[in-house]
Amino acid sequence: MDDFENAFSEAASGGDIACFQLRLKMADKAEIAAATERLMPIAERYGIAFLINDNPALAKELGTDGVHIGQEDMPYNEARQIVGDDMIVGVTCHDSRHLAMEAAERGADYVAFGAFYPTTTKVAKTAAEPEILQWWTSLCEIPCVAIGGITVDNAVPLIKSGADFLAISSGVWQHSEGPAHAVEALNRIIDNRSAT
Repeated sequence: MDDFENAFSEAASGGDIACFQLRLKMADKAEIAAATERLMPIAERYGIAFLINDNPALAKELGTDGVHIGQEDMPYNEARQIVGDDMIVGVTCHDSRHLAMEAAERGADYVAFGAFYPTTTKVAKTAAEPEILQWWTSLCEIPCVAIGGITVDNAVPLIKSGADFLAISSGVWQHSEGPAHAVEALNRIIDNRSAT
């Protein structure tokens, strides 16, 4: 955990990060709570929203900013009932327009599409195309997040297609020049795109 705590601090110092999702699939409640206790203060110091993956009850108990739920975790309405109105609830929608519309209609704070590229983080259930981001942003004001294998080198097509946020794991943590460099580079790409 010391190594990751340092990496997170380094990444946070590299530039704007909207949100951090703690994703410890195989960890028990005590391990997630311990990681949250160490990492959430870093997020707070840098103004980064801190989300727990999959577990609304634990997110509520630990006082995080919200939760990210997948299609197999629990229905959005149930998650919202657990965390209340003031916490973030984001929903994985894979490559499905239907799932995204359902999540938006029920009140999700964001919808996440992917995987856009091959990923080593998990076995991707679907492969999404950038066109779904264009479709979503032309139709809805609820933010969309692009997920899956995103790096400094392949982020531009997703930004151009309308992704409001990029969910990046190994593209930051395993960047050859370190997490701060990855965050700096991604911020430059986003700033340049916003300026054009």
